[in-house]
Amino acid sequence: MEWLKRFIKPKQSNFLQLLIQQGKFTVVSVEALQAYLKKPNEKRTVQARQVEKDADEVYRILIHELEDSFVTPLDREDIFALGRALDNFIDYVYDTIEEMEIFELAPFTAVSDIATLLLEMAKELHLTMERLLDHPRVANEHARRVKKLENQVELAYRQSLAKLFQVPEDSEHIMHMLKCREVLRHLSNAADQGDKAADIVMDIGVKWS
Repeated sequence: MEWLKRFIKPKQSNFLQLLIQQGKFTVVSVEALQAYLKKPNEKRTVQARQVEKDADEVYRILIHELEDSFVTPLDREDIFALGRALDNFIDYVYDTIEEMEIFELAPFTAVSDIATLLLEMAKELHLTMERLLDHPRVANEHARRVKKLENQVELAYRQSLAKLFQVPEDSEHIMHMLKCREVLRHLSNAADQGDKAADIVMDIGVKWS
């Protein structure tokens, strides 16, 4: 019977702490990106890669906890979707560095500007996770701020593309523009995942109201 008790025992603190850890990693991942943009080198690439690996480990533990628990403090689907969105956010942030390395692209203004917005978004995501269970209405307020920041990122992304594709000079310039677009797309995708996480939090709020 002891194994059954462990199986059905709610793990509220486990799930909450894991989501909070993921929220913290969203912040750390963008900070690692900003450090790389200020001074690209192997050391900062390795640091960013380690952040991504550590965040993946937290996500794997979250999934294991879900598989190992019968009772959860939130709907299982919501916990899974929320954890996945946060993990995807972190992955896309790291992919930005990885592709800049592959394409041998130097940091450029549009990436830095959008990274600044993503850091604000990440901080709001972290606060959202911290308030999720005990203060769901406050969590919703932070989630709404995440969605506003996503709109700002998308606007900055589209404006950057419009500026980037103005009057291509030659084939080499066109290749450079295409590489920059791919890098910017990862930042846009990261913002989309932050927006998705915010939607899940707001849906949870509706279920609890």
